[in-house]
Amino acid sequence: MPLTPETSHKAAKRKLLFNQPYLLLGLAILFWAGNGVLGRAVRGDIPPVGLAFWRWTLASLVLAPFAWRCLLKDIAELKRRLPVLLLLAFLGVGAFNTLLYTGLQYTIAINSFLLQSLLPAVVVLLSRLFFANRVTAAQLTGIFIAFLGASVIIFQGSLTTLQGFRFNPGDLIIFAGVVLYATYTALLRKRPQVHPLSFLLATFILGVPMIFPFYIWELAAGRGMTLGATTVLSLLYVAVFPSILSYLFYNRGVELLGANRAGLSAYLMPVFGSVLAVLLLGESFRWFHALGIGFIAAGVTIANRFKPVPRQTS
Repeated sequence: MPLTPETSHKAAKRKLLFNQPYLLLGLAILFWAGNGVLGRAVRGDIPPVGLAFWRWTLASLVLAPFAWRCLLKDIAELKRRLPVLLLLAFLGVGAFNTLLYTGLQYTIAINSFLLQSLLPAVVVLLSRLFFANRVTAAQLTGIFIAFLGASVIIFQGSLTTLQGFRFNPGDLIIFAGVVLYATYTALLRKRPQVHPLSFLLATFILGVPMIFPFYIWELAAGRGMTLGATTVLSLLYVAVFPSILSYLFYNRGVELLGANRAGLSAYLMPVFGSVLAVLLLGESFRWFHALGIGFIAAGVTIANRFKPVPRQTS
């Protein structure tokens, strides 16, 4: 199709958006915050593995019409890098969200936000372990300050709430998922150098069969979905926003900033969780929200005051 001034202008706007890492990462975390709230809310209607299986199956079907041409063009490179692709599909698609939804069966969304706030520290540790990335004092200080901010929001600035906090088996399951997703983030530098839509669709297609045996086991145990408007709308949301859009935006953010800096966006999880609670659940914006957001902004600013290690390719 020939380019017209209008189509050329739209393409330029899309390119400009795709080069704004902080905006992309912010949107990705916003959609993931909604995913955590929803995963807890629908736990009685959609069992965890079923939610993960249908999430990625529907995401694959929605994405395929937009990505199949890119996938066919890049298929040779994807086959050449199949071992890395399989590993990334397992970490980012097959494992993380299945563990998150399973953990949310036993713990509350607030706990999950706190655990996901540990992601930046784990990414820094793994990047150091895998690639000998330099860790600066500014980076460590920023991570600590931002984590304090996340904790202020999650515990509502109350020592009583903090003292009453307890971990449970669901929290351990979610933490395992966080470690796996931190590994995914650190290893994204090794992703095949193909079109973003090709990479996304390939990981979705490879990730779904990894979940399928556990989905069959879940069905055999008598845990099926309760069909209804809530179920359908929930599946559509998780298929489009925290799957296609969040992964596309997050992957691009990591590509532009590097794993360590992009991983800091996880501190926005409790911020957006609080905003969603205010907007959707009628909760009030309190002083601890403002204080926590201030700590997070300061921590992220301090942590970004270092020169990123050049992105490695292979």
